[in-house]
Amino acid sequence: MDAPRTFHLHMISDATGETLVAIAKAVRVQYSQARAIEHIHPLVRSKRELERVLKDVEANPGMVLYTIVNQELAEHLEQTCKKLNVPCVPVLKSILQVFESYLGTPSTPTVAGQHVLDADYFRRIEALNFTMLHDDGHLPENLDDADILLIGISRTSKTPTSIYLANRGYKTANVPLIPGVPLPPKLEARTNAFVVGLVASAERISQVRQNRVLEHAASHLDAYVDREAIAAEIAETRQLCARRGWPVIDVTRRSIEETAAAILRLYHDRGAPVLE
Repeated sequence: MDAPRTFHLHMISDATGETLVAIAKAVRVQYSQARAIEHIHPLVRSKRELERVLKDVEANPGMVLYTIVNQELAEHLEQTCKKLNVPCVPVLKSILQVFESYLGTPSTPTVAGQHVLDADYFRRIEALNFTMLHDDGHLPENLDDADILLIGISRTSKTPTSIYLANRGYKTANVPLIPGVPLPPKLEARTNAFVVGLVASAERISQVRQNRVLEHAASHLDAYVDREAIAAEIAETRQLCARRGWPVIDVTRRSIEETAAAILRLYHDRGAPVLE
């Protein structure tokens, strides 16, 4: 099999560069035979900073993706890339043009506008703080304050999914389901939070648990990694959720992002407001 072709990919932003990284990743995965050597250049807001970046582009020629609001800097970047004979793509330009055409009004250039310290930003910070304090069953008496509550047996991605949802602004708690351990009283009764059960295949959970056992040099946890025991735990989770009317999501073949999207679809189908 031929080795993948490598190429330099420069991502130049006047903000953090997160938008560029996400767009580049979405496109890059479509080309499995190519490997990008990434050069991320965030917070480029002056000609001096741009000149420093352009030296790197000249030293390592390759595709340039950028999000720069300052028109003078953007034009200088494009002109220099043209001289260097490298492609230069303003990744948001076509989207902004569509918005402008549809809305009948030009955009208001705002550097790092998506990171402005507004009410939405502080809501996300509050959600993240709440989620960290309510991870893995902690502070069970406050479960009513959660927007979303994830339940599931060990190794069903409850914590990373909770953190991802918190970054979207949703206060998310998670509670582990442990054989022989009763549910928190707030769950035994009825909670205001939207409860979702997470499950995965016994094979996947067993494999992940085995890796965890090896990391901690534990040799006395046979039941923890036994597939039949895990299958029984999964069945109990499904039965519990069926009795309570809680939806269940199988995360076996889902990424954290896909799991979160499925949870939010169910959450909003219930009539909850969409957070931007």
